[in-house]
Amino acid sequence: MTAAAAVVGTVAWSGDPLTLPLACAFPALWAFAPTRLAACLVGAAYFLAASRGLPLGVANFYGSDFGTGIALWLGAAMAFVVVHTVLWRRRPGAGRAVRFGLAAVLMSLPPFGIVGWAQPITAAGILFPGWWWWGLAATVAVLLAMATPRWPFAAVIAAAFWAWSATHWMAPRPPEGWVGIDTTFGSALGRMPDLDQSGALLARVRASGTRVAVLPESAAGMWTPTMSAFWMAGLRGTDMTVIAGAALVDREGYDNVMMESTGARVRRLYIERMPVPVSMWQPWLAWAGQSGGVRANVFSNPVVESAGRRLAPLICYEQLLVWPVLHSMLHEPDVVVAIGNDWWTAGTSILAIQKASSQAWARLFGLPLVLAFNT
Repeated sequence: MTAAAAVVGTVAWSGDPLTLPLACAFPALWAFAPTRLAACLVGAAYFLAASRGLPLGVANFYGSDFGTGIALWLGAAMAFVVVHTVLWRRRPGAGRAVRFGLAAVLMSLPPFGIVGWAQPITAAGILFPGWWWWGLAATVAVLLAMATPRWPFAAVIAAAFWAWSATHWMAPRPPEGWVGIDTTFGSALGRMPDLDQSGALLARVRASGTRVAVLPESAAGMWTPTMSAFWMAGLRGTDMTVIAGAALVDREGYDNVMMESTGARVRRLYIERMPVPVSMWQPWLAWAGQSGGVRANVFSNPVVESAGRRLAPLICYEQLLVWPVLHSMLHEPDVVVAIGNDWWTAGTSILAIQKASSQAWARLFGLPLVLAFNT
């Protein structure tokens, strides 16, 4: 069962959206584990396999050895493993399904949901594309049934919808007149004021000939009055709108944001709700009376308006979680905008998983999707 859970975690979270429904096998493996220790091992194998890119990603980010990455990898798995181990029960029946449902809810919402990656509910967009909340409810029903003796029946139903979806799959596209612009600046993006870099981005925006251009996280670097004047001047005389990631810094720390620029004005469009824990979000600094680190704005601005549309914005890490997406969908957006600065994920499946998750959620709610990433 442990080996099977590792296979499920590896294949389901391969970065191909069409493999996500395999994650629906996890509840059965967890529920029918013969002992609590076995359930613990199943949960650990699934989560560690799904998040297998983290050690290398951390090593890339910090320029360190694998030791730091493995420590953070195991630490991130602790919440998932502990929750599923504690809630497992030996007695079969509906109680197991209820306990799995409780574990899924706990791992989808803060505080545990802060590291709630690899949630099988993400498969809803592949199994039931365009079904909105009904698709989410149907997927919940499948997952709960998979934790009961009726799991073969649920598996057959899920497989049928999966096969139909795979033969009719269409990746969500941007709205007409919108484009996401990927970049390959690596770790240099947004690290320091760079006129050549900003000029290259502006040239690509103007050459796109689109009405709304979306640039990756950190594309505008540290936002200053000079940067504001640069983008306004560069867009003057056009009817273009640029949405770009930036950092707004003050004496206490900074916010990871999306800025909106036109030829007439600039404004803060969105503040990231959940930055990456440890590397970006460091709440212990404030507890110790120190400054620094990015702030978490957990339940703020779920939907923002730009260019006449209501956007569900997702910056990098938020694309791996459940609650930022559902928080936005409660407010009925028109389009999903997902950006990231993923140079540090080189050699891993993390970026592909972010894109697959964003595509699955956009398909579930029948929404267009704009993606913009830096590698």
